[in-house]
Parts: sequence; C-alpha cells; structure tokens
Amino acid sequence: MLSERLAGFWTERHLCVLSTVRADGTVHATPVGATLDVEAGIARVICSGTSHKARTIRKAGAEGAAVAVTQVDGPRWSTLEGRAVVSDDPARVAEAVRRYAKRYREPRVNPRRVAIEITITKVLGNAG
Repeated sequence: MLSERLAGFWTERHLCVLSTVRADGTVHATPVGATLDVEAGIARVICSGTSHKARTIRKAGAEGAAVAVTQVDGPRWSTLEGRAVVSDDPARVAEAVRRYAKRYREPRVNPRRVAIEITITKVLGNAG
C-alpha cells in the first residue's frame, strides 16, 4: 500500500494538514502533527476533544468520518485518505502521544486530549 520512500517521508518532521468535511459539505482544513503506523495502516493525530476536528469526526459515528491528511515538502508530497474515529481510551491516546513525541516533540499536557485514528484506505503521493 505504501512504498518505502513514502513510508520514510512520513517519518520526517513535517507539519501536516487534516481535512474533514463539515455537516454543510464544506471542507475544514487545519494544520496538525500526524504520525503513521505502517504495520497497522493507521495515521494518528492528537488534539483536544473540544476541537472542531474532533467534534466533526465524532458526529460521523462508529463508521468514521471521511478525512485526508496531507504533508508537503517542496516537490515531495503525500496524502493519506481514510475513515477517522476519535478515541478517549487512555492507552490509545498514550500510544498516539508516544508516536507524536518521537516524530515531533513531547506535547504539552492536555487533560482533554484525544486521539484521532485514521484507518487508511488510499495513499497518494510522490516522495521523489
């Protein structure tokens, strides 16, 4: 599903953009830090449970919300499309935080933190 070059690109430190779809059909795009678990086929984003992206994804229910997360570095880019759910489970949030800290830095403390878990259905990109 993912070439070695694209998988490597997702380990580099790049800011990403998470795109969700609002109830009125318009797109909400916001900068995020995202991590990729190649073996599980899951991308993760950490955020506050009160954020617009978390609330939008929760409204989709158990089947998950259609989302895309994209990163760009000059001519290199990659988009991961999939279905996202929000998890409050402490173990799943801790795993998302661990992966975020490895790719970016230790995040600030946030007692309302949740993990957005994106089950990847499509990979696009050119990591040159």
